[in-house]
Amino acid sequence: MSTIIYPSPIFGPVKSRRLGVSLGINLLPADGKVCTFDCIYCECGLNATRRAKRPLPTREEVAGALEKKLIEMGDSGVLPDVLTFAGNGEPTIHPHFSEIIDDTIRLRDRLCPGAKVSVLTNATLITRDNVFEALKRVDNNILKLDTTNLDYIATVDRPSGKYDLDAIIGRMKAFEGGAVIQTMFMKGEVDGKDVNNTGDNYVLPWIAAVKEIAPREVMIYTIDRETPVSGLQKASHEELDRIVELLAEEGIKATASY
Repeated sequence: MSTIIYPSPIFGPVKSRRLGVSLGINLLPADGKVCTFDCIYCECGLNATRRAKRPLPTREEVAGALEKKLIEMGDSGVLPDVLTFAGNGEPTIHPHFSEIIDDTIRLRDRLCPGAKVSVLTNATLITRDNVFEALKRVDNNILKLDTTNLDYIATVDRPSGKYDLDAIIGRMKAFEGGAVIQTMFMKGEVDGKDVNNTGDNYVLPWIAAVKEIAPREVMIYTIDRETPVSGLQKASHEELDRIVELLAEEGIKATASY
């Protein structure tokens, strides 16, 4: 099935369903995927079939390309709403992630002070102090938490190493209300397993964890593009709206992208 591999280190701008006009910052190679998850719904494909051969972009390459693009956009009179770390995998893998965040904030302040800095992360590496501290410095620290069910995580998110859910939730709580939680809801069947996480058996324990984390906001969404694994289906508007309402009943701000 067709999947998307993004240019590196800068791509876009693109219109984000959740963030507005977004200029992408891809800290992964332009020829493949590098990720600590291997999600069956990932628009970039599966790790085994999208292995990168090129190196990660250097800190200097990222800063230089970002500065050039922001100057170009400024000259055209159209600046981004947000600078978004996303792309071909997990951005916090980069060994100079923290320093690149500082470079990006400096360039944002000089060239497009109205833009927010956002990081889309699967949260697997937030127990690392340098990653945690860097994420505290950005405007939108967007952390993935698809479920609290470890069997579901193993089937759908498929971590490449040890996944300590309790430690990750503990670090999410340590952001003290400064984080945004992002969750994929979907339906379907994979290898004979039901992957519908829209029912109360998944949603209610997840909401309990979200309440503990006490995020600034929750962003829920569903499949928007072709997936590398067949058998997956979008969650309906009604299903997503119900989850937003359940969160609202608990005093948690939430939005849904359909």
